[in-house]
Amino acid sequence: MNIVVDTNIFISALINEGITRSVILTSGFNFLFPEFEFEEIFNHKLEILDKSGLNEEEFNVLLLGLLRKVKIIRTEKVVGYHSKAKKIIGHIDKDDVMFIATALAFGCGIWSDDKHFKMQKKVGVYTTKEMWRSV
Repeated sequence: MNIVVDTNIFISALINEGITRSVILTSGFNFLFPEFEFEEIFNHKLEILDKSGLNEEEFNVLLLGLLRKVKIIRTEKVVGYHSKAKKIIGHIDKDDVMFIATALAFGCGIWSDDKHFKMQKKVGVYTTKEMWRSV
């Protein structure tokens, strides 16, 4: 099953060796990682290093390990769904339009603990607890 991974979920996997990281590394899901998430991760890199206690090399090794478990989705593959996604979630949180667009493009849900995703009804949203139960 395909599922789009929210940036906060991926960052959580980088910070904590816990359920989130375990789901990414051991489940059979096909995780979709929109390429724009790289920018967000690197914008928060210092915060991730601080909270995780990882050094630069450990961060890079972990990041590469997690990235091996996701399929990176290029923006051009989902841009055709942008206007529909904007109608669905743009009024709730414009920063999440591309997550919805990716989910629409691949006919799948989103893994996120952000409650505002659940304010829309067009795309399924799964919390970490729900994902853990599915493993």
